[in-house]
Amino acid sequence: MDLLLLPHTLAVCRLAARSPVPVWATGDFVSITSTADELSIVCPQDRVPKDAQAVRGWRCLQVAGTLDFTQVGVLAALAEPLAEAEISIFVISTFDTDYLMVRQADLERARVVLGEAGHAVTVL
Repeated sequence: MDLLLLPHTLAVCRLAARSPVPVWATGDFVSITSTADELSIVCPQDRVPKDAQAVRGWRCLQVAGTLDFTQVGVLAALAEPLAEAEISIFVISTFDTDYLMVRQADLERARVVLGEAGHAVTVL
């Protein structure tokens, strides 16, 4: 599978349920999920206020191209070798494709593990 390493370092933020989307939740990569329990935002970490509840230092690998909804095992093919290497992931799926996030500290090891599993990572 071909993966693209996106250029930004991201943060995963948690706000209270029913919070309005903050003005800082912008950038080239933003994901906003609202549930009954929380408002979760992923965006470039340099946009996130220092006092926000956030886990910073995530790098994002995009599955290249558009995935068909009938495809199975895409995330499993990526997550399994990383799990075996004890590399934690955070996943976001969109209509077109999947995004796999790893901590900056694990990025190089993740690239090696994914390469050994037959995946190619291109740096954008």
